Amino acid sequence: MYHLQALSHVIPLRNYFMREENYADIKRPPGDKLALLPQRFGELVRKLWNPRAFKPHVSPHEMLQAAVLCSDKRFQITKQGDAAEFLSWMLNTLHVGLNGSKKTSSSIIYQIFRGRMREYTRKVLPVDASEEARATLMETEEFKEKMKEVPFLYLTLDLPPAPLYRDELMQNIIPQVPIGVLLQKFNGVAEKEYKTYNENFMKRFELLRLPQYLIITFKRFHKNQWFVEKNPTIVNFPISNVDLYDCLAEDARSLHKYTTYDLVANVVHDEKFANGTYRIQLMHRGTAKWYELENLHVKEILPQEITLAESYIQIWELNTQRTREERLGEDEGLEQFTTTT
Repeated sequence: MYHLQALSHVIPLRNYFMREENYADIKRPPGDKLALLPQRFGELVRKLWNPRAFKPHVSPHEMLQAAVLCSDKRFQITKQGDAAEFLSWMLNTLHVGLNGSKKTSSSIIYQIFRGRMREYTRKVLPVDASEEARATLMETEEFKEKMKEVPFLYLTLDLPPAPLYRDELMQNIIPQVPIGVLLQKFNGVAEKEYKTYNENFMKRFELLRLPQYLIITFKRFHKNQWFVEKNPTIVNFPISNVDLYDCLAEDARSLHKYTTYDLVANVVHDEKFANGTYRIQLMHRGTAKWYELENLHVKEILPQEITLAESYIQIWELNTQRTREERLGEDEGLEQFTTTT
């Protein structure tokens, strides 16, 4: 339910689904059940944003039933699943249900969330090969770095490994990492090894197109042979002006007038994977105050509290109020003022 709350606070998406005529006449093949998902999501959005609703809370039951049906029971009402997996499925299935194609302009989902990146891949050289053999292999087509452009609906950031040992006070160490460090994954320089069944590859990424709304998921869960482990690392981030300029390819930077993002929604996962719970933190635009929702409980929170939790999914809105040059000029002026005083 919390990822649905997050999506309902994306203004252009909310406005699109508030008007049923935008998708009521979409034709799907006979017997196709995916047409049900946009209808049910639209109903839920209209309930959530109805100022004259009799009850202060809304049941998502019909929407969840549609998700169970359209996912062929991959997601269940009675069993808590992975929020990031559901969000990925939800966005892609909504896109298909709206008759979306491979074109960015083909659905409201792609128009809002779709970005583009370059992916560079090279095969890892054999460890036991000599220097001469490695130099020869690097010239072959098999081991040359290959580049391709790929679209994305969200970015996954990798958390550093959690420490295995306790500190001198026998307390479990909870590591912290700035979001800027995690975003270096997309600076076009940092490489990461990806393992397949019988081969290893090194990959690096750089962004080509920034979407209007950027979805970020943090890779908190790792499945081993027996169970799912959770990484409890706390991510430190400002709630506004997160700049992705350095993640853009050099030839794409001049095409982006705006490169900073402000936080819209923050989905938090508490406890371990098996018995964990979710809650969401949202900004109320009318008052610029932040609220936390957990089941039927709603409370106001301070912005400083947002970074203290184990964030799992975030939605960021591109800030089109100030260009990057204007913001840097203001920061420089403030720095000079502080120095002189």
